[in-house]
Amino acid sequence: MENRFKESLLNKEFFSITWELVPGRGAFEKNQEEVLMAAEQAAKGGKIHAITLTDNPGGNPAILADYLASEIIKKGIEPLVHFTCKDRNRNQIESQLYALDRMGIRNLLVMTGDYPVTGYKGRPMPVFDLDPVHVLELISKMNNGLEYPGIKGTVKHKPSDFFAGAVVSPFKATEAEQMVQYYKLKKKIEAGAQFIVTQLGYDARKFHEVIQYIRQQGWDIPVIGNIYVLPIGTAKAMNKNKIPGCVVTDKLVAELEKEAQAPDKGYKARLDRAAKMYAFMKGMNFDGVHIGGHNLKYEDVEYIIEKGEELSANWMDYIHEFDYPIPGGFYYYEKDPETGLNTSQPVDRKNRPLDTKVEFVYKLSTLTHKLMLEPKAPLWKPMRAIAKRVDGTSLERPYHAFEHLMKVCLYDCHDCGDCALMDVAYVCPMSQCPKKQRNGACGGSFMGWCEVYPNKKKCAYVRAYARLKNDGKEEKLAGDIIPPPNWDLYHTSSWLNYYLGWDHSASHLGIENNEKGKK
Repeated sequence: MENRFKESLLNKEFFSITWELVPGRGAFEKNQEEVLMAAEQAAKGGKIHAITLTDNPGGNPAILADYLASEIIKKGIEPLVHFTCKDRNRNQIESQLYALDRMGIRNLLVMTGDYPVTGYKGRPMPVFDLDPVHVLELISKMNNGLEYPGIKGTVKHKPSDFFAGAVVSPFKATEAEQMVQYYKLKKKIEAGAQFIVTQLGYDARKFHEVIQYIRQQGWDIPVIGNIYVLPIGTAKAMNKNKIPGCVVTDKLVAELEKEAQAPDKGYKARLDRAAKMYAFMKGMNFDGVHIGGHNLKYEDVEYIIEKGEELSANWMDYIHEFDYPIPGGFYYYEKDPETGLNTSQPVDRKNRPLDTKVEFVYKLSTLTHKLMLEPKAPLWKPMRAIAKRVDGTSLERPYHAFEHLMKVCLYDCHDCGDCALMDVAYVCPMSQCPKKQRNGACGGSFMGWCEVYPNKKKCAYVRAYARLKNDGKEEKLAGDIIPPPNWDLYHTSSWLNYYLGWDHSASHLGIENNEKGKK
């Protein structure tokens, strides 16, 4: 069966349009019926290629988007399900994908997801077992026929037909935040992302930056721009980072406050702003737009589309209306003073100051690494010999206890046993990132601070970037895809697992596996 959303992105004759609807909490509440009614209107209107459904937005419980998607597809329009990597472990994620495949729901937007905030009798336990890169890898393997070892040999499934995309934010304030977004985007595309959707922001130069960056990298992948019809209340919440990842500057808030004095409370001005965004995104050669907004009606979406098409012929005329830079914010490219957008020349990042300090523990860690943690290091052979001697003996417990004590003091180690310290510049992604991201930052950081601990704790990847940039090695964060932790190794010695070739490092470092005590 034809996938109209996929066709709209891959066929250059189309400009793809999706409309975001937000399922609420409860099974039979008014909100769910309104979502289905809106989907039916969109199907009849014929201008929208997919209905986007969010997954527990804001970290609050809501009806499973998958189920509403199964009802929406019967209305004659494609659903695009937000597939987040939170609230479920890898087995549940795989199970959910099987169910979606069987229901014929093919379009997925894979993202980290918001940190859980509310739930029955308090905040839920966060579960971030896989990151978006891992999930995209899994989906790619399912599309090729997932293979895994069975009792009677290798089992291979029938190929699925998922069309899975990923998210990137070009709206970050600091160099470190922005560059790790682009480094992670590279991994997402390598893992199998088939389209990209931007995060939410209003700076035209940043929209131009991300589309230009993707094309300069040679990535032939559809890119969708995010349009959100912004009321003043939501704008103020985003301005204070109460909706992580969404960027609204003071300047834009001030303009919205003026517009709100109009008899219609600024409603038409908001729709016209969205139409102008539609126009300049089409002019910049985005492949489509993703339209959202609280209580947005189908008639409003039609207005944005029709007005946006009308304005798109002269899209450059509206660029000056979207000059909303974060004060002192980083841009990847030099500014073009004539257009207000970007030249094709990247800024000189080498001489920019670091976004955070490089702690002494990093210098100590790199020295230790050079001495004993590389296969050609001076102490490699003695350390490996000790590991072989300790494995499986009464010495293993004190050996592990000593290691864990050292790593708790230096890195707040959580003893996962499949250590990724070396992969993230000795910033532990399991203890220092609340979402346990092993392949790059989520989209929720703000001004360099962690989404979960604003103004208290720097984003783990901002710290890692500063450490690596100080050594001229920041692009290491765009390197190998780091697998999820193997929980067979939990609460075991990561030194033994590393030296004896049992953890994820063995394959890409060429560490010989010690079969004797293999986990």
